[in-house]
Amino acid sequence: MPPAEATNPGDPRAGGRTLATSGGFVRSGKVRDLFEVGDRLLLVASDRLSAFDVVLPTPIPDKGRVLTGLSRFWFGQTGDIISNHLLATDPTELPVGWTDEAGRRELRGRMMLCRLAKVLPVEVIVRGYVAGSGWKDYRRTGAICGIGLPDGLRESDRLPAPIFTPSTKAEVGHDENIGFDSMVELVGAPMAEQVRDVALRLYSRGAAIAERAGILLADTKFEFGTALDTGELILIDEILTPDSSRFWDASAYEPGRAQASFDKQFVRDWLERQPWDKTYPGPELPAEIVAGTRERYVAAFERISGAGFERYLQEDVIAP
Repeated sequence: MPPAEATNPGDPRAGGRTLATSGGFVRSGKVRDLFEVGDRLLLVASDRLSAFDVVLPTPIPDKGRVLTGLSRFWFGQTGDIISNHLLATDPTELPVGWTDEAGRRELRGRMMLCRLAKVLPVEVIVRGYVAGSGWKDYRRTGAICGIGLPDGLRESDRLPAPIFTPSTKAEVGHDENIGFDSMVELVGAPMAEQVRDVALRLYSRGAAIAERAGILLADTKFEFGTALDTGELILIDEILTPDSSRFWDASAYEPGRAQASFDKQFVRDWLERQPWDKTYPGPELPAEIVAGTRERYVAAFERISGAGFERYLQEDVIAP
């Protein structure tokens, strides 16, 4: 099953043009378009950008390829912690006649052919620092998602230990933070405990690798499902990308304020300054915000993976 739809889902698209296929379209989410390909699921990461649960009208060039390339990198780095849904990334793996040559060019670098899974009805956020909605929650209650924390923490302070904060997956509107007991009610105690353990291990692995690249992983979101073929818990969707994570520049890190980031916070900050009520449709992004966002996403890809993005665009390989 695919993830929840966007408030304003798009047509089946790759980068910026409609993707011609022989069928199998399932739905469009906020960023990804999903297709059934036999007994597999094809996820195509578009260049759409969502903020405040609204898909903005202005795409970010190559954003989908950043998301896919980084997810491919991280799936390779975390396979010893948990299996994932990724099977193939080469358009030639698709059935003959499924799409045309132009479609295959659009798919290069932005597609993942995946195992089918039953998606768990929760999203999992692991937080290592006080930031974003967590900072607002802490200022109001002294806790984040009901988890009590020491007094006197500043914005962007590192937490004593990473915390696990699940939320519901809303079909429309905002996800809702829930406590661990509520998660148990949704998926059962054994599954909830396994997901919590895996998510914390994934965060620790990701934070360590990112920190070696001069990037702090403030928080991140994971999605899980149970594989239809085996029933095992697997990691699905994307992992540790600028869309699903808060990445900070370690060299500029200074608690007590917001941080320089390599994620879509740059766009959120611009949107907060606009006369917009955060409902569909969102405002068009100016050229400098588009360019600045692409620059940040590409920097995250290159610094974390150690790979050249231009080479990835040309050869569909993650290598220097």
